[in-house]
Amino acid sequence: GCTARSAGGTPSEVPRGRTMAAAGAYRCIECHGEAAELYRDYQRGVLRISICKSCQKPVDKYIEYDPVIILINAILCKAQAYRHILFNTKINIHGKLCIFCLLCEAYLRWLQLQDSSQNTDPDDLIRYAKEWDFYRMFGIASLEQTSFLLGIFIALWQMRPEMLKTKSDFILLLKALLLSSYGKLLLIPAVIWEHDYTPLCLMLIKVFVLTSNSQAIRVTLNLNRTLPWLAIFTGLVLENGVVYLFRKMGWNV
Repeated sequence: GCTARSAGGTPSEVPRGRTMAAAGAYRCIECHGEAAELYRDYQRGVLRISICKSCQKPVDKYIEYDPVIILINAILCKAQAYRHILFNTKINIHGKLCIFCLLCEAYLRWLQLQDSSQNTDPDDLIRYAKEWDFYRMFGIASLEQTSFLLGIFIALWQMRPEMLKTKSDFILLLKALLLSSYGKLLLIPAVIWEHDYTPLCLMLIKVFVLTSNSQAIRVTLNLNRTLPWLAIFTGLVLENGVVYLFRKMGWNV
């Protein structure tokens, strides 16, 4: 394939007029300004990265970068990498990613529950009960995640209602929050090696995921650093309220 170049072609190379999408469909990764296109396709395979009209910098330098470099920048919570992923790519794995992370979390809780029961009876009824426990843990994890996201949306709606005016705004923010929860994939080693994890490790994963969620909110809505953390705090309060309710009902979560 051809490599994108920030320098344009020679005067004889006439651009084919290829526009990536309608005006405002993309964002400059530097200033969050709207952009109609990411690059222009010239003859003989020469690509020219578009320049942002607001900040006079390349709209999206990451279209030249290897996906591994983009991932590393996202792990470092760089706003530019987040804008590239959320606005300038067509990644639609947020739903599958959410389900996969919930399955990992449910399995970890299920393992902890089995450790506490210490029941090795091979009876079919016991096996069915254990299987039901896994489904129950998945449902509880799903409700906690839903309450966390709901708390974030409620807080943002109260603080900045103008930022969430349309259905597409809600969908974009939801997609950003689900994608930024990729840190939960670090639960996979705990699933593979079962008991080789510690509460401290799980706490560090939680902090990383919350930091990524905060950056996703900040980038998506173009906010300062304070409001996203206030929204996340509200989400945690609501999530912990659901946990407390389950425990009051006598459920082991």
